[in-house]
Amino acid sequence: QVQLVESGGGLVQAGVSLRLSCIASGRTFSQHAMGWFRQAAGNQREFVAAISGSGGSTMEAASVKGRFSISRDNARNTVYLEMNSLKPEDTAVYYCAARVVSLLSGRHYDFDYWGQGTQVTVSS
Repeated sequence: QVQLVESGGGLVQAGVSLRLSCIASGRTFSQHAMGWFRQAAGNQREFVAAISGSGGSTMEAASVKGRFSISRDNARNTVYLEMNSLKPEDTAVYYCAARVVSLLSGRHYDFDYWGQGTQVTVSS
């Protein structure tokens, strides 16, 4: 069982940067691919970014590519989402997720564990 706790959300103005963090429980963090998803009010959950267990491979959604980046620190059991040039349409609850394997994926149904989410609100 992996427990995930996100932090770093908040209310910010458009154009600024924000970094989300997600800390995972357990001793096998490097064996888990990690991902970030988001869900805006009234919308389905959508993929944002993912990273392999080693951190050597990453992928981002087209809507955030060039603005958001995902990284991880396996020594700290933590995955990060660096969000730059935030836009009002980035407003959503952001969820951290973990797979039981190290290969990355952009499909929500490939992820086995989920955090509670952290709210990000971007004002114009």
